[in-house]
Amino acid sequence: MPELPEVETVRRTLNQLIVGKTIDSVTVSLPRIIQRPDDIDAFAMELAGHTVIGVERRGKFLRILLDGLVLVSHLRMEGRYGVYQQHEEVEKHTHVIFHFNDGTELRYKDVRQFGTMHLFNAGEELVSKPLLKLGLEPLDPAFTVAAFRDAVGKRMTKIKAVLLNQAYVVGIGNIYVDEALFRAGIHPETIAKTLTAAQLTVLHEAIVVTLQDAVDAGGSSIKSYVNGQGEMGMFQHQLKIYGRKSEPCATCGTLIEKSVVGGRGTHYCPKCQPLL
Repeated sequence: MPELPEVETVRRTLNQLIVGKTIDSVTVSLPRIIQRPDDIDAFAMELAGHTVIGVERRGKFLRILLDGLVLVSHLRMEGRYGVYQQHEEVEKHTHVIFHFNDGTELRYKDVRQFGTMHLFNAGEELVSKPLLKLGLEPLDPAFTVAAFRDAVGKRMTKIKAVLLNQAYVVGIGNIYVDEALFRAGIHPETIAKTLTAAQLTVLHEAIVVTLQDAVDAGGSSIKSYVNGQGEMGMFQHQLKIYGRKSEPCATCGTLIEKSVVGGRGTHYCPKCQPLL
């Protein structure tokens, strides 16, 4: 599933490719992707004639800003956007096409068909589901050490499960939780409440640095992720712990282990990340 760095990369790419374009019409071939409104004809009719003025992100959600409307899109497992000329062949599993009046199209392709789209009047999206109860943005200036401690420091749950919970901190996801915990030297099964103030400070920095490095590298191309121009991310070449079961730790040489925490495959070094 695309995580914050991948969604941020898609956001930046779409900002370069679709801002200023006006929607002429919309074609929907898989109605269940459109969650709001629940009528695909109404969805297409509302969007027609509106111009894209920007693309923003909230957690793992894209916010495509139009004049007076906001389209909230979640890529889920394998959702992908691409910009094409209208005469180009439409690939299999393309479920939504935004036809622009300049002859180009924004196409949404989703092999797994789990992606969602919600259309709102501007401003309503932030006080409505699915964005209503999202937690702290880890690359936002408001993500201070104090705010992070308040969000996670009192939880009687394993720290990995806490960090995966989008109600506390958004967008990190499985790959980057493993990487941040390794960078911070914290075992993923450590109960969040038992972490000291110093450990939480180190973990806060590890989260920010890990995510920023991943954004700078264009995300991680695990499985099928590419950005809006079909380009792969490169951060997978920098992964220190995720996906490296039974390989020697780059820091100490101990073999990396894998377990399951919060229902997710979890990688850690038993020496660098001792469970105290």
